[in-house]
Amino acid sequence: MSGRPVIRFSATSHVGRVRKVNEDAILATPETRVWAVADGMGGHAAGDVASRIVIDQLAMLPEGQEPADLMRAVRDALHRAHDQIRQEAAARQVDTMGATVVTLVLADGHFVAFWAGDSRLYRFRDGEVEMLTTDHSAVAEMVLDGEMTWDEAELHPLSNMVTRAVGVGEELELDKVRGELHPGDRFLLCSDGLSKYATFATLRRLVPRAPIETVTDTLLNLALDGGANDNVSIIVVDVL
Repeated sequence: MSGRPVIRFSATSHVGRVRKVNEDAILATPETRVWAVADGMGGHAAGDVASRIVIDQLAMLPEGQEPADLMRAVRDALHRAHDQIRQEAAARQVDTMGATVVTLVLADGHFVAFWAGDSRLYRFRDGEVEMLTTDHSAVAEMVLDGEMTWDEAELHPLSNMVTRAVGVGEELELDKVRGELHPGDRFLLCSDGLSKYATFATLRRLVPRAPIETVTDTLLNLALDGGANDNVSIIVVDVL
């Protein structure tokens, strides 16, 4: 894709039907062309703080950076968040404090995503849906080994056990995926509060045809109708 594409987006975050505190946090900054979903871990006394630290670090990125500089800046911001969360956990004497994260960066006709944990990035292109991230979770290896599908993994007893998160462990391990943008691409970033209710077939049916103004509400209602026993965060980004 040549030139600077037109971008439209919609974003929402909801506490759900069971939790009392929203431990998710989201970022939608078309000025820097960075979007992110962070899902806090460690209970309401710590999870919401961890996710907010991640998003606050990303929100401080300056506008107008060259694509390569922007990619490095996003990665560096996540590493700063990792260190800050670890310091906060030590100060609070909290054993588990962290946040999963998925980011989407659009620059120079390409997308780049960094992630840690089980917050996801999907791409919709030509009516098909592709999960661009791979969960860092206890059941992911079973999926990658062909023992079950991602939809089946959501029903597994260990589905909520993540193996990577910002703020957890000595060093932050991020995965990255990148690719070219095509006109008509639609991206979905979400916490597991949506993915546990949204099968691939459901996403393929609902997301491509929904207007950008209503698509996040449509997906949120899907989770709420399913029980929404976790916080739900959703960002949809269109490339025109």
